[in-house]
Amino acid sequence: MKSGRRSAAASPRTTFSPGCIRTMAIVYSVAQYLLFIVIVTILVKPLGGYLERVFTGKGTALDRFLLPLEKLIYRITRVDASAEMTFSQYATCFILFGFFGTLLLYAILRLQHFLPWFFPAYQTTPLTADLAWNTAVSFSTTTTWQAYAGENTMTYFSQMVGLCVQNFLAGAAGLAVGIAFIRGLARQLSEKLGNFWVDLVRSILWVLLPASLVGALLLVDQGVPMNFHQYTVATTIEGSKQVIAQGPVAALEIIKNLGTNGGGFFNANGAHPYENPTPLSNFLEMLAIVLLPAALTNTFGRMVGQPRQGWVFYYVMVFLFACGLITVHCFEQRGNPQMSDVDFRSSGAQSGGNMEGKEVRFGIAGSTLAAVVTSNTATGSYNSMHDSFSSLGGMVLLTNLLLGELVFGGLGSGLYSMVMAAAIAVFLGGLMIGRTPEYLGKKIGPVENKMIMLYALAAPLVVLPLTAIAVSTYAGLSGLTTNSGPHGFTEILVAYTSCFANNGQTFAGLSANTPFYNLTTAFAMMVGRFGLAIPALALAGLFGRQRNTPATTGTLPTHSFVFALLLAACLIVMVAVSYLPSLALGPMLERLQFGS
Repeated sequence: MKSGRRSAAASPRTTFSPGCIRTMAIVYSVAQYLLFIVIVTILVKPLGGYLERVFTGKGTALDRFLLPLEKLIYRITRVDASAEMTFSQYATCFILFGFFGTLLLYAILRLQHFLPWFFPAYQTTPLTADLAWNTAVSFSTTTTWQAYAGENTMTYFSQMVGLCVQNFLAGAAGLAVGIAFIRGLARQLSEKLGNFWVDLVRSILWVLLPASLVGALLLVDQGVPMNFHQYTVATTIEGSKQVIAQGPVAALEIIKNLGTNGGGFFNANGAHPYENPTPLSNFLEMLAIVLLPAALTNTFGRMVGQPRQGWVFYYVMVFLFACGLITVHCFEQRGNPQMSDVDFRSSGAQSGGNMEGKEVRFGIAGSTLAAVVTSNTATGSYNSMHDSFSSLGGMVLLTNLLLGELVFGGLGSGLYSMVMAAAIAVFLGGLMIGRTPEYLGKKIGPVENKMIMLYALAAPLVVLPLTAIAVSTYAGLSGLTTNSGPHGFTEILVAYTSCFANNGQTFAGLSANTPFYNLTTAFAMMVGRFGLAIPALALAGLFGRQRNTPATTGTLPTHSFVFALLLAACLIVMVAVSYLPSLALGPMLERLQFGS
């Protein structure tokens, strides 16, 4: 009796032509990018409104649970929540908080072999004094530059009590500074910017902690471990032993993204299947990085009483972000031009494009999304090896870093970086029409201009000299263990740019665990954190002292489409003027060496 079923062997195979596969890949990539931007855009307004309610003392749904805890914290720490601070007081608290956090983390790292969960058989990388200092500075400034292998260096105690706690504290401190900056721009005839300790506590209790709890559960659902098990030793097919670290990965993973930190539990960071197991977890983690910095644009518009100002910033961010996605995807999908004899396009046998250094489970699209998100923000949580990107694709990522946390950026720092850039655009616009520039009804006079120029010149005055020293000394060149020439130059430039931008990602061809790089990159991190926050707070204090002047027919409208174009053009020109020779010596020259 016949079953009526066709045997598996006789089943026809569905085949697709290379052109069809390329079309499906393009549709999938575009759909992922559009979905990401649409979700962020939809959530900007409600999240921005929530942040505005939290930091202006308006009611939220969490108040009944968190207000008693907040009062208890103030009682224990003897903080007067009603006392507000001037610019100098706020900045001093911010600096001291970061300094003591650095010292505490340094002590934990140096003493970790005396603390719980130390496994001498597995923690085999020594934490020298310079490496421990570099790591402590890195996590207390949200840079999370990692010149070490996470699972072979850090204990569970160091990861949880040291690194994870600093991810919360440093991220919250950055958000507090961003909120104080907005207050200064919104107030009139006032020297007060708020209370740093109140903003810090509210950032943790109302923002980072609940978001981390929800996000960690989502990651655990996707397969991210959350345990304190001992390391697992597995035997491979070849018969060799493989040590697989366990640990509280989910807790560290979510806060490193929400706090725009980026330091991974594992050496492979977001490419490790325990940190980022699926395309969905990758998408969620990228959303965690972008949502709060993007929502701060809406918070800014609400607090200054001009919502359109916030939307201008958001639209400029999205425009530059989309440009980065398109260019990186095109360069990576095209592949290496030296492989002209190889069919690197999509086919039935291969993924197509430049897949070197990328995880197959993410492909070109997932890797591009993560690369552009992390290079635009202060979060170096990449899921692919940027050192293996094409020369021009890597140049786009480097350019994102050189923009200086402007496209979404770090938590708090992204917003005030964009406002500082807008002030420069306003100044240039004022020169065109021959009148004193104004922003939000406040005059930008000589003192305000000094703060803006200090902010704008800090990056090139730190990044370029450090790069020059590194490429002209034996101590710097000794870190180039795998590459030299233009690509080696790019690796060094990326290192200092990333550290100054408090980003933390690197082109891994640079061996940075040396006293020279540990100390010089730590210096770049501190200037990038405090050397930018102090001028921003100073400008906020200067604006807060002024009285708003009514707009006239000669006032440059900073909420218009024309100003958005001026701002975007100003950002591009600033990067070109400051760094074009460096880009020409690095990725551009590397691309020219490839030929057509």
